[in-house]
Amino acid sequence: MKYFLDSAKLDEIDYAYHAFGIDGVTTNPRHIMLSGKPFLTAIHLIADWVEKEGLTGWEKFPVSVEIDPHIEQADPMVEAARKIAAISPNFAIKIPATEQGVIAARRLEAEGIRTNLTLVFSPAQAIWAGKTGSLFVSPFIGWKEANGEDCRQYIKDIVDIYKNYGFYGKTQIICAAIRTPKQIVDCAVAGADIVTTGLAVYQDSFKHAYTDQGIKTFCDAWDHTALE
Repeated sequence: MKYFLDSAKLDEIDYAYHAFGIDGVTTNPRHIMLSGKPFLTAIHLIADWVEKEGLTGWEKFPVSVEIDPHIEQADPMVEAARKIAAISPNFAIKIPATEQGVIAARRLEAEGIRTNLTLVFSPAQAIWAGKTGSLFVSPFIGWKEANGEDCRQYIKDIVDIYKNYGFYGKTQIICAAIRTPKQIVDCAVAGADIVTTGLAVYQDSFKHAYTDQGIKTFCDAWDHTALE
């Protein structure tokens, strides 16, 4: 399973790539806002970093970038996507999983502009991403579970549907809005291709109380053992 980083902060991206080997980046308007930089500045900096690292091309290191969420109709969605995609060959354009969004994504994929159908909250929406040939589909996890839904079956259903109809592997399933290491595991067990989350969640996934206990036990033993 691939790990993508939810961030538009260049220091986080650089650290996560070199320390953990992250496989890609996802951004959204909130990530851009938290970077403290204007939209175009933030995505140009990421594009420049990707090129500097020798990762040019979405096949090597995809970066999802969202169009203006105020846009509701397919034609202006396509126009906005073309402008963003022209900045970097790494960019996959995030399009909302609405009727107009699906129309736009279908047109963009036909032009060779890769898309990420996002804000997916049901298997029915996810099917459309497979049918349009989108590079990615982003079913959201954390928001649903925050409202009392268990998302394990939800992701498994999407995986099973994609396997039934030949979408699996062609449209890659990115579990988005991941808030805990347990959600990472649930998505992995279900067969998702990718999880995307913030740096803090990945760092939490290294932690376990028994690991800390074990280190302390071994440190105590080490301190009471002669070295020669």
